[in-house]
Amino acid sequence: MITKIALPLLLISLLSVAFIADNKTVSKPQARTGFAVVELFTSEGCSSCPPADVLLAQIEKENQNKPVYLLAFHVDYWDRLGWKDRFSSATFSSRQNQYANWLNLKTVYTPQVVVNGSREFVGSEENIFRNSIKTALAKPSLGELAISTSKTGNGNLILNYHTDQPTDGYSLAVALVIAKASNRVLKGENKGKILSHVQIVSQIETVVLGGKTNGTVNVPINQVNGEQPTELVAFLQNNKTGKITAATRLSNLLDHELSRKSGR
Repeated sequence: MITKIALPLLLISLLSVAFIADNKTVSKPQARTGFAVVELFTSEGCSSCPPADVLLAQIEKENQNKPVYLLAFHVDYWDRLGWKDRFSSATFSSRQNQYANWLNLKTVYTPQVVVNGSREFVGSEENIFRNSIKTALAKPSLGELAISTSKTGNGNLILNYHTDQPTDGYSLAVALVIAKASNRVLKGENKGKILSHVQIVSQIETVVLGGKTNGTVNVPINQVNGEQPTELVAFLQNNKTGKITAATRLSNLLDHELSRKSGR
């Protein structure tokens, strides 16, 4: 009789343990959502760039409140061909050349788009553009990035960052963005046109993390032709491959203090 009673009790105990274990598996955190850091290399001196700028504006409208981070880098190598782009910078041209090394490209060109540091294509190719964003959003991110900022007395930003991923061989890139602007082009290939732009990068700061998963970065805020940046996009990038593994943004930089986690 003792044996017969003990066996049912043992079975009940095992079922209880199994039930508890099963409950634990249900409570596992959900997979991280995907994101898309979209870098467009463009120029007001390039006749094939305006369609890409227009497409970028359309994609911005379609992806409001999604983890799609649009960055328009105006390169400066077109400036010597008749028209100086007021948003252009040699720093942005250097960044594009770095992508040529990372992605094993023989040359750079405009308009060029790079998504998450790992895929590039002609910026006016609408189907490829949209599908690349869709693919990036469907792929879970490898890490999470959280940032917060406060302003110093001289108006610059103090940015605090934290990530849960290893950062050996990674850098934190911080881009300041002007929401929109337009310009009448008087010379060069786009002479006589009024060109409109969105998500214009005014500056980018890159900090090698060296294994640090949290820290503080001082970010100067520079105006470009009187234009004030209103958004900050931060992302983690592999120094050897260029792959971007986490990203986030802060809007309304005119506010005194802001914070945000990746995926928003």
